[in-house]
Amino acid sequence: MNKKQYDFDLECFNRPKGKAHQYIAEKTKELGFDMASDHASGALIKLLVSSKPKGNILEIGTGTGTATAWMIEGLCPESTLTTIEQDEKLLNVAKEALGHDERVNFVLADGLEYLKKQPKQAIDLIFADTVPGKYHYLEETLSLLKPGGIYIVDDMHPQEDWPEDHYSFAMSALTALKNIKGFNKAGLSYSSGLILMTPECLAN
Repeated sequence: MNKKQYDFDLECFNRPKGKAHQYIAEKTKELGFDMASDHASGALIKLLVSSKPKGNILEIGTGTGTATAWMIEGLCPESTLTTIEQDEKLLNVAKEALGHDERVNFVLADGLEYLKKQPKQAIDLIFADTVPGKYHYLEETLSLLKPGGIYIVDDMHPQEDWPEDHYSFAMSALTALKNIKGFNKAGLSYSSGLILMTPECLAN
């Protein structure tokens, strides 16, 4: 059997479609923004978002909206998505492409200050893609999850464009996530490297 003859194109599931993705890609390149999420990560996050009907979804670190666009595609009709970004220029790209969707709340704010104001056990899914919630303020961010909620971070494999000091920074976060108790966890050597966590089920 010629195995290569039967290679399946699994990436067909991860290719972005539609004008919003195209617009975001063009503006991202134009701005020189090099921290957009990988589309394979976006496809997985979309799937997880769709598992939360009537869900309260939070994205920390909108960027130009690459992952946001995927999340909206998975958003159930009665779900809401709040996405936080402190760089107005980046956030405006996402709003221009995706702001027509009334289920989405685009917030210009410092991620840490926003997280500090949120009630515990109120969020169904958190995608953390900026420093607060991903590299520090971890336990506090995880405390915002409802029972059965999902926490996701990407870019946990070393990236070629990381500055030298970022390797130890990311490793510290990875170690901290590994040591946090009370959560089921999975590390995926997929896309840019993802970690998924969900609160352990507690006995009544």
